Amino acid sequence: MTVIRHEAEVPLRAAGRRFDQALAEMFPDYSRSRLSGWIKTGAVTLDGQRATSRQLLRGGEQVRLEVVLEAEVTGIAQAIALDIVYEDDHLLVLNKPAGLVVHPGAGNAAGTLLNGLLHHEPRLAELSRAGIVHRLDKDTSGLMVVARTLPACTALIDLLSRHEVERQYEAVVMGTMVAGGTVDEPIGRSMGDRLRQAVRDEHDGKRAVTHYRLRERFRAHSLLQCQLETGRTHQIRVHMAHIGHPLVGDPLYGGGLKLPKGAGEALTATLRGFRRQALHAEKLSFVHPVSGEAMSFSAERPADQQALIEALRADLAEHGSDHY
Repeated sequence: MTVIRHEAEVPLRAAGRRFDQALAEMFPDYSRSRLSGWIKTGAVTLDGQRATSRQLLRGGEQVRLEVVLEAEVTGIAQAIALDIVYEDDHLLVLNKPAGLVVHPGAGNAAGTLLNGLLHHEPRLAELSRAGIVHRLDKDTSGLMVVARTLPACTALIDLLSRHEVERQYEAVVMGTMVAGGTVDEPIGRSMGDRLRQAVRDEHDGKRAVTHYRLRERFRAHSLLQCQLETGRTHQIRVHMAHIGHPLVGDPLYGGGLKLPKGAGEALTATLRGFRRQALHAEKLSFVHPVSGEAMSFSAERPADQQALIEALRADLAEHGSDHY
């Protein structure tokens, strides 16, 4: 159980302002919605008395905040192996394997990343989503940052909302691309299939921007570096499919198997056996929410994606670039 205690004096410059507005500036470690909730429950007092969010201030009042954090997550703690790349008192960075679901849901009540985090640090139950501030799809591997404290959680969510967390991915896509570019197309839920996302018009979808750069070109596939400017559900998968280059192995947007002409048994077996989207979150960079230090982390591509790329390289070496 964690108890939060703060005492402060309302600055004179806040005279005439609403209590909730001034409080958000006085305690920026906590979100405005959370502070408003604490005002309603009486956990925040003004000159020793309960107040309302709309109460106008004169400046100089004494604010006292005392909150006992209750469990917000009721998931089961499970001993799931976590590849933790970095950890301090405020956050941790981990390398999620493909196949691990991030949040419990229908059909996945246990065995998720959240369950493993609760076992690693039980006090994460006091944070919304156990400190998970962004997600990766089940079959996408790579780096994620998780908050360990409420202030860090608020700050990381703010960094993400301001697009100040750099997220770089490696993707293997179908088709031979000649250059990089940017996809700036809104994304929203598909009208025909609620499991899928789709490019929508600006009135139905949320703005989504993906920058991509060509790293290698094979006979019928391309290796890309993708940079997220926004973070919509399935964003890279949807955007690449939209421009005619779906990810290899993608069960929702992939459009089936594509083999280069004369592909040998080794490449054919590798492509047939790759049954997840070929997407890996390889780099994560951000400013530490407490120390202000610039943080940057990298994760090597997983073995299955490495084997896929090596098979594509071997096929190219065998047949030559004149067989694109």
